[in-house]
Amino acid sequence: MTNDQSGGDQSELSRRALLGGAASLMVAGGCAGALTGPPIVPVSGPAVDPEATLTRIAFGSCLDQEKPSPIFDAIIEYEPQLMLMLGDNVYANAEDEATLREAYAALGSNEGFVRMRESTPLITTWDDHDYGRDDVGSEHRQREMSQRVMLDFFGEPADSPRRTRPGVYRADVVGPPGRRVQVLTLDTRYFRSELRRVAARGRYLPSDDPSDTMLGQAQWTWLEQQLQQPAVVRLLLSSVQLLSNDHDYESWGVMPLQRERLLSLIGSTGAHGVIVLSGDRHHAELSVLEDGAPGYPLYDLTSSSFNRPRAHPHEINRHRVGPMVDVSNFGTIDIDWDTGVIVLRIRDEQGLARLEHGTWVEALAPKPSA
Repeated sequence: MTNDQSGGDQSELSRRALLGGAASLMVAGGCAGALTGPPIVPVSGPAVDPEATLTRIAFGSCLDQEKPSPIFDAIIEYEPQLMLMLGDNVYANAEDEATLREAYAALGSNEGFVRMRESTPLITTWDDHDYGRDDVGSEHRQREMSQRVMLDFFGEPADSPRRTRPGVYRADVVGPPGRRVQVLTLDTRYFRSELRRVAARGRYLPSDDPSDTMLGQAQWTWLEQQLQQPAVVRLLLSSVQLLSNDHDYESWGVMPLQRERLLSLIGSTGAHGVIVLSGDRHHAELSVLEDGAPGYPLYDLTSSSFNRPRAHPHEINRHRVGPMVDVSNFGTIDIDWDTGVIVLRIRDEQGLARLEHGTWVEALAPKPSA
């Protein structure tokens, strides 16, 4: 597995805070004191074999650490070669380090999660409830602390770029030429501009302000560079949905200029094989943009939640293909390199497919110019 080594905006982040150690915590009374809460004990597991040919990949989001999570039995039975966790990996809503540590400690004592991690390589990003509070972006005051604690829990190596720059975005490449999978893990929290709320909780007005950003300039520059790297299939991990933009909850749709920028960037870089994986919504669905800037059908497979699903039976999504899945679920991607078939699925707690869609690797390539 090859990790990106690009930097970016060092001034935005305290190296001391990220590198851990005996940091201080501002307690309720406003005084600096020793850290409280349980110690961070990383749950270790195998690393990805950079030469492996990936054929089975699992992913999902939204895990309430206080609730039972039998979904991990089904994930283990699927035997993924790689597990992708897309955020809300704990529900902490933490404004202080002690609360965040307690949430991760609960996850670390989850038998199913531990067994899954011990057998499966893992790549993670965060969403609002493990980053900070509900729907928060760059205005979160404790974002440096949240990054350090997350990286400590998931055992991020000391020499990882995520230890020395703001944000948890990363790039990984797995597999030999001709069967290479690139995993592009976005951070849609650390840099994201504050959203414009309307009266109802959780609802937002689309912004037409060109200064608003989803990724921040350093991450945008990094992403453009990464999309030009050689790969056959690219999994673009976004904690929030990209294509479903008829609802007014959090998504790329509340920043339509940023959404269009991402779609245009995929097209302008000529990136082959992009499949978006998203979470956040507490239901699962598949969205597809048939005709757009990428020059081929762009899929956004949403998997949520591991153990706290919620029904949205009347929600409109003009890009939806197949049913909405409102039970506990995880997503899988099966690649048959010999036949060139990719199958996208949403599976339930029994591992049964509730949604299934197949496509061809060669169909995820820009059409040649006439």
